Amino acid sequence: MELPKAYSGKRFVLFSHPGDFTPVCTTEFIAFQQRYEKFKSLNCELIGLSVDQVFSHIKWIEWIMEKFGVEIKFPIIADTGAMSEKLGLIHPGKGTNTVRAVFIVDDKGKIRIILYYPQELSRNVDEILRVVEAIQISDRYNVAMPANWPNNDLLKDRVIIPPAKDVATANSRLLKAKAGEFECYDWWFCHKKLP
Repeated sequence: MELPKAYSGKRFVLFSHPGDFTPVCTTEFIAFQQRYEKFKSLNCELIGLSVDQVFSHIKWIEWIMEKFGVEIKFPIIADTGAMSEKLGLIHPGKGTNTVRAVFIVDDKGKIRIILYYPQELSRNVDEILRVVEAIQISDRYNVAMPANWPNNDLLKDRVIIPPAKDVATANSRLLKAKAGEFECYDWWFCHKKLP
């Protein structure tokens, strides 16, 4: 996948949509735009993609602005089909329409998360924003996130310390918990507050 050098060293979310001038895609683009500043605050750019032509993207964005007063400020790739084929985005049995895919890419150009949705099901943009933030925190602090983080039923906004990889680390876990470094249910299930 070849993207402009402007994205080199940046985190980004590349998301494909089945087609311009479709209702579900319109709601998604508005949702992405409404959260665009939050993505940018996480040093993460947004890039849309479909196999529609450039003039279609331009007219659709104008239509969104005219009807909803929302200016789409992130770029949309007008794919010839080459990138969509390479990434497996062409929906089987639906002509040339692309699936609703999401690729979350880190600042080293590594794809960290891939999500695929059928055409009939829209994405949860807040969930995409949540995982962008969670990956960054996980990388920065070497921790794991519990289910529904930061609103986990058991741990709330606390994070999980990755499991021990050797006996010495496993044996030291409960001692570190007693010293107040973190809390443990057992040596293999320890958690802490973020700094």
